[in-house]
Amino acid sequence: MNIDVNMVEALVKKVINSVNENASSLNEDYSYGIFENMDDAAEAAAVAQRKYLGCSMSERAKYVQVIRDVVLKKENLELISQMAVEETGMGKYEHKLVKNSLAATKSPGIEDLTTEAMTGDDGLTIVEYSPFGVIGAIAPTTNPTETIICNSIGMLAAGNSVIFSPHPRAKNVSLTLIKMINKGLEEAGAPRNLIVTVKEPSIENTNKMMENPKVRMLVATGGPAIVKTVLSSGKKAIGAGAGNPPVVVDETADIEKAASDIIAGCSFDNNLPCIAEKEVIAVDSIADYLIFNMKKSGAYEVKDSALIRQLEGLVINENGGPKTSFVGKSAQYILSYVGIQVGPEIKVIIMETPREHPFVQTELMMPILPVVRVNDVDEAIELAIQAEHGNRHTAMMHSRNVDKLTKMAKLIQTTIFVKNGPSYAGIGVGGEGYTTFTIAGPTGEGLTSAKSFARKRRCVLVGGLDVR
Repeated sequence: MNIDVNMVEALVKKVINSVNENASSLNEDYSYGIFENMDDAAEAAAVAQRKYLGCSMSERAKYVQVIRDVVLKKENLELISQMAVEETGMGKYEHKLVKNSLAATKSPGIEDLTTEAMTGDDGLTIVEYSPFGVIGAIAPTTNPTETIICNSIGMLAAGNSVIFSPHPRAKNVSLTLIKMINKGLEEAGAPRNLIVTVKEPSIENTNKMMENPKVRMLVATGGPAIVKTVLSSGKKAIGAGAGNPPVVVDETADIEKAASDIIAGCSFDNNLPCIAEKEVIAVDSIADYLIFNMKKSGAYEVKDSALIRQLEGLVINENGGPKTSFVGKSAQYILSYVGIQVGPEIKVIIMETPREHPFVQTELMMPILPVVRVNDVDEAIELAIQAEHGNRHTAMMHSRNVDKLTKMAKLIQTTIFVKNGPSYAGIGVGGEGYTTFTIAGPTGEGLTSAKSFARKRRCVLVGGLDVR
């Protein structure tokens, strides 16, 4: 029998290549989107996105549902919620469950990508939302899992792949969640590495991500510094920055409900959400009754001026910002450091302060809530505008006066304005509407969704398909 040596060599090469490909696949499977360096992560995300362009809209919808299902699986939801509290040292487990579940269920998917159509004598034009490509997304330590969930849903719904740059102090929970999601996506048949990150998040790796030419869009959820950095990158950028949400209460409000709502909103996840009530501005005639009802709802009032100064020294650093060690800590924990022992029924620390006090002017992200008295509602609105510092993030007002509610809404220009409810109603908890934890006030996208992560493209057919 004659043997074709060239054929044998070709067959051997084919087998070796197949083995190598399978070994490579196993390695990729094992990593589930976690890479040693940012360049490899970006390359993998770019390859994945090119493959993703060939997927149908129904496949995109399926993969979005996979993300929802993975997160909402009981053991996964409980694990990432517990890990977030333990690793970051911030927030409350029961509220992390709510927030992670909210991000999974109420972040819009492909239904957000509506099509515009124009027809006439010259034919048909459609305008549709298309992907940017690879998106670089920076996640904060305050809402690490929630941000990854809502951004993954929106970005993949819009047809992109995403490189996450988690906060180093939320590394383990972020990588765990990304692996969970990628495992589910791969099992569902999605292109590998639609969601990637690096094994060791750092400022250096974040900078490499922003500079990588394969990254076409940047999304930063965090403080003013990181938002400023992405906005100066030269790339399309969405900045979801800080807030300092004020809440105004006037003499027409339902004071009992206002007090309950304010304490509920302020204490939610120990005040970590940027939407949460950070200072109360109350008309003098109802201030005493408001404080009385806030205490009934779980507030501890500090009246001694020396103790207020002690608290100020405890939680505010030398630069005038909040001390990281107290951000997202409970009222019970904070009070213990000034020698006051209270039970878990105490959710918020309140005190009356002048308007210029740092507790009023600084976003603390902890359940310390200053109350400022003013003469009337118009003065309250003006102070609220000043205390919000033009962040255009979130504000609340409790009032039955439609004219004054309208006045404040128009003048303060916040992305979210909640009337007669707790702050979290603004992101869909007990309020209508979808949710997100990337709220882009600085760049104007507002509550981001799938369409925020897409480009508008026009497709024109000349001289046809007009049936009117």
